[in-house]
This record gives sequence, structure tokens and C-alpha cells, in this order.
Amino acid sequence: MTTVATFDILRAGPRFGAEITGVDLTAPVDEATADALRRAFRDHKVLVFRGQHLTPDQHVAAVRIFAEPFDHPTAAKDDAHPLVYPYNVRQTGKASTWHIGGLWRDPVFAIESLTYEVVPDLGGHTLWADLQAAYDDLSEPFKELLESVSAVYDGNAENYAQGSTKTASGPTVEHPVVLAHPATGRKGLFLSTSAIRLTGVTPAESKALLDHLLRHASSPDYTIRFGWQPGDFVLWDNRATWHYAVDDYGDGARVYRKVIGVEPEAGGVPEARS
Repeated sequence: MTTVATFDILRAGPRFGAEITGVDLTAPVDEATADALRRAFRDHKVLVFRGQHLTPDQHVAAVRIFAEPFDHPTAAKDDAHPLVYPYNVRQTGKASTWHIGGLWRDPVFAIESLTYEVVPDLGGHTLWADLQAAYDDLSEPFKELLESVSAVYDGNAENYAQGSTKTASGPTVEHPVVLAHPATGRKGLFLSTSAIRLTGVTPAESKALLDHLLRHASSPDYTIRFGWQPGDFVLWDNRATWHYAVDDYGDGARVYRKVIGVEPEAGGVPEARS
């Protein structure tokens, strides 16, 4: 355990992830604490805050410590809180695939965050995998090959909504399969199961490479697992990790809220709440 500023950092796994204790996100956060939280987020990539029970406004304010809350053009919204996206899996369906958020846009979301209101009696965990650690373990010749490869994704935001019926194919967007993180410069794999194909290689090579990379990046060697309780708040680096919602709870209830963060348009670090 590490003590930083006024809170403690409990590591969730040997590679990444941490639980933060001693911070109340329902109250204003001073600048020293905000700076320390941003450093912890940079270092650990996934931060867990247990039992916060954030209101929608508090959820948005908590995300604002780390990034600029994003107004999603197609997500179902809370009318009173347009930056908050409510989900009930009995209505919206499930998203049980390994994925990165916002691949329909460039740049993708900087962070994603969830707070849970209702959880299944058993199961319903979320997995995250460290894409930077997965990249580190590749051979140098393979890394060199991947530098010239990009993945092609559907560019229609509506097709990424949970429970949506995909429309006909339209514009596409490309992302490099190796991303140098904009904040740290550290390289990592950057791809998702929604990739249509890879560029710079033959169709057969594209399929083989995708199959290998997706399997490698989702290896248990790079993952952490989190079991939710009502009121928990988690945020993660969407450019260094990908995630998977485990579908092992049948028709159990799962109700949560999401707030997305992007880099501030003017650059720099978001200000803390006052």
C-alpha cells in the first residue's frame, strides 16, 4: 500500500489497476489531491473508488478531475444530466466483448467511467487488460511489423450503442494498432474485436494477425477482474486498456451510469473542483 497526499493506493494487480481509499468524491477535491489522483491514474490506468454513491452531477465532476466530460452524439441520455448515460442491461442489452470505447472517432475517448446502482446477486464482473504490457511482451521484429499496420473500424457512432441494430456500412475510421500514449508516450497495442480489417497486409494476413493480437491482448496474464457493489465508481484509461463485461448472471439486474472523458480542446490538465 502507498500513501499519497490524503489517500491510499492499494494495487489491484502486479501490472496495473489500483483501489483508492480515503477520498470522498461526493465532496470538493482540492488541487493537491486532484494532482495526486491524476498521477495515480497515469501510473495505474484503472482506478477503483468503492462505495462513493455519486449523484449524476458528482459523477460528472469526478470525471472532470481527469478529463473533459464528453457529450456523446448518439448515446441514450439522462435528460436532466446530458453528460450522463444511463444503462439497464434488461433494456439496452449487454456488451460482452473485449473493446475500446469510441473507436468511431479520432481521437478515441481518453477515459471511460462507470458507477453502479444495481448489481447482480452473483457475477457481472468487469475485466480490464493492459494493452501496454501486452505490447511490451511482443518480439522486436513483430513490433516493427506492427508500426505500419492500422485497423479499420465502422465510423458510425450509432452502430456502437448497446442493443443497436447495425445500419448499412458507411464511412470508416482507421487507428494504428500500436499507439504511443498521448500523455506518457508509452506504446501499447490498440485494437478491438470490432476491427473490420487491417491495412498494409493481405486479407489472409489481416485475419491471422487480428486473431493472434486479439487473443494475445486478452490473455489472463494482462488482466484484472473487478466485482461491483452498489455505489462503486471506476474509471479507466481508454487508450491503454480495453475491457470486457462478463455475461454470467443470466437475467440478473445490472443498472449503471457512464460518463466519458476526452482531452480538453485547449489542451492542458482539467482543473479540480472547488
